[in-house]
Formats: sequence, structure tokens, C-alpha cells
Amino acid sequence: MLKHKPRKRFGQNFLESEAVIQRLVGSIGPKADDHLVEIGPGLGALTEPLLRALNQLDVVELDRDLADSLAQRLGRPANLNIHQADALKFDFKALANERGQGSTLRIVGNLPYNISTPLLFHLLDQSASVQDMHFMLQKEVVDRLTAEPGSKSYGRLTVMAQYRAECMALFIVPPSAFRPSPKVDSAIIRIVPKQLTESELAILPTLQDVVRKAFSQRRKTLRNTLKGMFSPDQFEQLSIDPGRRAETLSIEEFKSMALALMQRHAFGGSA
Repeated sequence: MLKHKPRKRFGQNFLESEAVIQRLVGSIGPKADDHLVEIGPGLGALTEPLLRALNQLDVVELDRDLADSLAQRLGRPANLNIHQADALKFDFKALANERGQGSTLRIVGNLPYNISTPLLFHLLDQSASVQDMHFMLQKEVVDRLTAEPGSKSYGRLTVMAQYRAECMALFIVPPSAFRPSPKVDSAIIRIVPKQLTESELAILPTLQDVVRKAFSQRRKTLRNTLKGMFSPDQFEQLSIDPGRRAETLSIEEFKSMALALMQRHAFGGSA
């Protein structure tokens, strides 16, 4: 067996628990003809059972040493396609289109915690080419992605992710399942991108501004955080109490504020 020392700069924690691997594969439910992509295959613990289920498997690995040795570790399988690349810059849409225009990918991975959020939004930016995603993430991040309004975990990440995708927590993974063991629990999440309309996509930049400002000072009310963006009358027109805090608002309420702000700007209005 080829040896590899985990590298901190790549956030490497290798999944080793066979029970967790089998449960994850069962959650994914790979079918032979799926166009599945594994991000960060590492030593191939998840790659091996996926290869047995698929006609073809693409993997994206940043660590050149791991990418160069992966095929040898796994017995040089003919159905393995290795891309030595940075997933944050990788063109997943182009990979999907290799199987024909309109083809979609199923994406899985044990993601380094330091890139999980930017990578998620990089993939959501290519959501027309993504069928679903199954990721191992820090449990705290999964809690934030799946939070409900009113909870401590509900915040900017929640709103922006849930506007663009359905997010479902599947199960928790303890530190003992990895080498080296991280200091926190992990969890598996299923993310299914929503196919947004052109008008829903057009709202995104304004929605991001509203959400960022609303959560900029969590303990303050909307009256303070969104001052200059919405007047008392405008809050009343939206049926939103300015005395509420950002974490109490639903995705639809944030969407209605963004839409109202866009419409006002289109007609040259102000707060």
C-alpha cells in the first residue's frame, strides 16, 4: 500500500470507516449509467466502491501526488478518469456536456472544511449541469445549511443556499471515522439544486445584499440593519415588522424584500 502523509494545507482528513463508507454509498445510490464525479478522492476509500457500481467515474483531485498515485492504488481500473485540478476552478458544466448537451452530474465528496462553502456556491453557479450533491461537511456547516428560521444556525449561508437548493442532513459522522481525526463532528448532506427561472436568478445579487446587511449585526432589528434600504412605510407594504431580527425571516420574506428593492431601483426610487 502506498503511503501518504495527510497535508494540512489541503485540509486532508481521510475517511477510513467501512461502515460510514457503505452507508454513504447507500445514500448516494449510484446507478451504472450515472455521470458521477467525486471531489477529493484522497486515498480512494469511497472511490473503490463507487467504481464497482459505475460504468465510468470522474474524480477531481488537487493534490498532485494523490492524483498521480490513485490509479495504481486502485489497480488501474479502466472506468476511472482522473482530473488533477482545483475543484474551485473546475468547469463542471464542460464535463457534463461531454456526455451530451443537457447532461447532468451527480457530485460527491469528503470536502476540506476550508473550501466547502465557496465550492458549494461554485457548483450552484453551474446548477443546470448538476443533478444532486452528496457531501461530507463539518456538522456545524450542515446545521447552517439546513437550519429553520428562528434557530441559532440560521444565517446568510442558510438563506442563500436554500434559495438555490433543497438541503437535507442525512447522518452524523464521528471524528473516529477519519485519519487524522478532526476535532469536530462531520455530517452527510444531500443538496439538490433548484432550477431557477431567469427572474429568480436576476434577484440573486440584490438578495445577497439584503441578506448580508440584515445579518451584519445579528442582535439588531431590521429597522437598524436595513436602515437606508427600507423605510417604515416600505416595511409595512411588505407586511414585515421592522422590529424583527433577520434570523426570524423566511426565505420568501427575504425574496419579497429583494424583489421590492429591485423594482424600486428600476423606477429610480429610494428608501
